[in-house]
Amino acid sequence: MSDVDAHLLIVDDDERIRSLLAKFLIKHGFLVSAARDAAHARRLLSGLEFDLIVMDVMMPGEDGVSLTRAIRETSATPILLLTAKGETEDRISGLEAGADDYLSKPFEPRELLLRINAILRRMPEPEHDETVPKVLHLGPIRYDIERGELWHGTEPVRLTATESQLMRIFAAQPGEAITRAKLVEDLGRGSAGGNGAQERAVDVQITRLRRKLEQDPKQPRYLQTVRGAGYMLAPD
Repeated sequence: MSDVDAHLLIVDDDERIRSLLAKFLIKHGFLVSAARDAAHARRLLSGLEFDLIVMDVMMPGEDGVSLTRAIRETSATPILLLTAKGETEDRISGLEAGADDYLSKPFEPRELLLRINAILRRMPEPEHDETVPKVLHLGPIRYDIERGELWHGTEPVRLTATESQLMRIFAAQPGEAITRAKLVEDLGRGSAGGNGAQERAVDVQITRLRRKLEQDPKQPRYLQTVRGAGYMLAPD
C-alpha cells in the first residue's frame, strides 16, 4: 500500500496531541481524521473506512484497549496504540485485545511515522494472478498462499495485519521451525537479536493467531511450539 493513499484515524483526548500528529502526518502525505474519544471514534468508524488507527490507551470513558477489542469484533483495520510510560501491562493488554503494535509516550514523531509505515507494508496487497492458487490445509481451515486469505469452509477468517504477515512467514516455510527472534525481525519490530519485550509481543500474536487456526488453541496441532527452536506451521 502506498503511504500517500492511506487514511489514518487519530484517537486521543488531548487536543494538542491530536493537532500536532495530524499536521505531521498530513505533511508526510497521509489523509487524516481525528477523534477526541472512543464515542467520537465509533461514529467516524461507522461511516468511514480507515487504513490504520493510531489510538491512545488512556482516555476518559471507554479506554483504547476496550475500543480495540470492540473494533476487532468486526474489523481487521490495523491499530497502533500509544501507551503512557511504557507500561508493560498496557502493551500486553493492547496486543491481546487485537492491536498490531504499540508506541510508548513520549515518542519522537519520526518513530511514529516509521511504525505506521511498517504496519502498512505488512498489509497484504491484492493479488491478480489468475493461476491456480497454492493452498495449505489446516483441518477445516485453508490458507490461500497466493492471496494471503484464510478460510473456514466458505467463510473468510478475518486476519489483522500482523496475523496476515505471520501467516505469510510461516507459509513460506511449512514444517520448519522459525525462532522468535527471526519473527521479530521479519515483522519489522527490531533486529535479528530481538529482545524480551519484542519476543513476548510475538508470543501474544501467536496466541491470537492460534485462536483462529486451532480447535483447541491450548493444545495446538497446526501452529506448534518447537521447544528451543521457536514456532512451526504444520499443515495436513
